[in-house]
Amino acid sequence: MSLPDPIPLYGPDYKRDPYPLYARMRAAGPIHRVRFPSGVTAWLVTGHAAAQRTLADPRLGKNHALGNDRWRERASIMPEPQHSQLQVHLLHQDAPKHTAMRRLITDAFAPRRAEELRPRFQEMADALVDAMPADADSADLVRCFAARFPFQVLAEVIGLPPHLAARFRRDWGKVVAPVGPTDPGRPAYEALLRELQGYIAEVVADRRAAPGDGLLSRLVTARDAGELTQEELDSMIFQLLVAGQEPVTNQITTAVVSLLRQPEALERLRAEPELLPAAVEELLRIDSAFELTTWRFLAEDADLHGRRVPAGDSVIVSLWAANRDPERFPDPDTLDLDRAQGSHLAFGYGTHFCPGAALARAELQVALGTLLTRLPGLRLAVPEEELPWIPAVLGRGVGELPVAFDRPGCPRPRG
Repeated sequence: MSLPDPIPLYGPDYKRDPYPLYARMRAAGPIHRVRFPSGVTAWLVTGHAAAQRTLADPRLGKNHALGNDRWRERASIMPEPQHSQLQVHLLHQDAPKHTAMRRLITDAFAPRRAEELRPRFQEMADALVDAMPADADSADLVRCFAARFPFQVLAEVIGLPPHLAARFRRDWGKVVAPVGPTDPGRPAYEALLRELQGYIAEVVADRRAAPGDGLLSRLVTARDAGELTQEELDSMIFQLLVAGQEPVTNQITTAVVSLLRQPEALERLRAEPELLPAAVEELLRIDSAFELTTWRFLAEDADLHGRRVPAGDSVIVSLWAANRDPERFPDPDTLDLDRAQGSHLAFGYGTHFCPGAALARAELQVALGTLLTRLPGLRLAVPEEELPWIPAVLGRGVGELPVAFDRPGCPRPRG
């Protein structure tokens, strides 16, 4: 069956199981024109080798100023002044600005720091399981755990004080979803955006008035020292609050669903917790929370994987298609806890490799280890086809994850 041009990347069937389409795209070639729900078209790169080459290609820039009018008409939809004030974070910067901004946050997310904080993460995870209703044998794992644990971890890591953490609304994370100017939901979208911008202003004022040694305080100090503009400071806080937690929430859900599909793998992981680090890598590979990278642009017309791509058209890489490429991963659709690890692209590749990768790995190991240990008999409470996969363009996860288990809030293991 031939592929349409452009290929639509949306719809409930696609979000439920996108992998057959990506297999067809990979087999047909490394680059395709695709269309997103907003109507924007882009060039999508598939395949592991092509993805790595694209993510390391110095011709491709991330700055939105490189986008052409066709892209800007439908993709650059955050209104002013918020677009100029909140969209100059790391994801939209190129060297040398990207290098300087990234240097400000790397220590907070370093592997050694994630390991130092692991006991604290375990306390948080146990407390959330303890808080599950004692008289129930089922729960929505998103509401009770997956949506709460990553934010608690993030607040601890970046130094968001409790009085501000308590006021953060998860709904503010929806501002990264594309809602075009004519969409009926546009007024609600813009209201959320203004609320989040007001919250960021409060965070900055609070950290300036009562500085600590956390990342947020260091970023405010960098702004006051002239190392960042106000817009860059606000954008980096925006990125931390939105991108620093929701992907981990979604990754917890995709990992749990993957394990529930293969009970033998789940039971083996429960019996052999030393497999958790390798299992997390395989779970990241087989169903990652990031479907696609964000936009990249050529400054001038150029050849890309055999296709002529106009300057300013958006180029996107499919991390999913790369992570299930049979040329790199034998039997790629199978969850294999013994698979030789390395080179999955769930956290990207090159200069924009996710700076929070070590933290995310630690969170996932703690989260999955806790759920498997504390919730015996973990299983879906609804048929899998009823799971509500989120309609996000770049991400994958379920909005609700009803699960059942045998002994709610069972005692913590002693030792």
